[in-house]
Amino acid sequence: MIRQIIQIDEEKCNGCGACASACHESAIGMVNGKAKLLRDDYCDGMGDCLPECPTGAITFVQREAAAYDEAAVKANQQKKAAEANGSALHPGGGCPGSRARVLNQPAAAAPIPVAAEQTAVNRSQLQNWPVQIKLAPIHAPYFDGANLLIAADCTAYSYARFHEDFIKGRVVLVGCPKLDSVDYSEKLTQIIAQNDIKSVTIVRMEVPCCGGLEWAAKNALKDSGKFIPWQVVTISVEGEILG
Repeated sequence: MIRQIIQIDEEKCNGCGACASACHESAIGMVNGKAKLLRDDYCDGMGDCLPECPTGAITFVQREAAAYDEAAVKANQQKKAAEANGSALHPGGGCPGSRARVLNQPAAAAPIPVAAEQTAVNRSQLQNWPVQIKLAPIHAPYFDGANLLIAADCTAYSYARFHEDFIKGRVVLVGCPKLDSVDYSEKLTQIIAQNDIKSVTIVRMEVPCCGGLEWAAKNALKDSGKFIPWQVVTISVEGEILG
């Protein structure tokens, strides 16, 4: 059938994810750092996403498209809710490598003599496992009173003092919106809303696709209904803090 439906100009899309958040039917998703219409039959053609796009990348078109399927949309919403409940009831799933763990790091060692500094091995500051957002449970002991770090995968490779300056004293969740091609905001919302999170630090790369991670974290903070101190730190590809 010919009907009104949205069209997304990938060249204009900056990967902010605002349209995906505005789409209550989940017709829009973030794929490789860009907004994409995932299913024609999920798009009701009402255009709630249009005013949210800061770059004008979304327009209406008349074209051949499957009819809007309200039943399919509701079924998808119920499926997502069931998956979220399953994550809460069975943290980490059945994979031993995904089992939630508190990592007991040793107490700080005595100062290292200057002569030995060059051969000393730096200690890991990681306090929790797993660290991938997709694998992390909704509830875990380490979230109680945590200062949460939400970081893009590449930041730890780009910034040399990542453990000392960012991981130390924080619970870590990492992800890449371009590689994972998922919307992290729903899970992050649950983690922040259902745990005693004290602060949130978002560390991203300067590249545009990292905007998806920043958007998801900010959206989660907003949707959690909590007022929590937060900050965004941007790392350059040369490994410098830009702000």
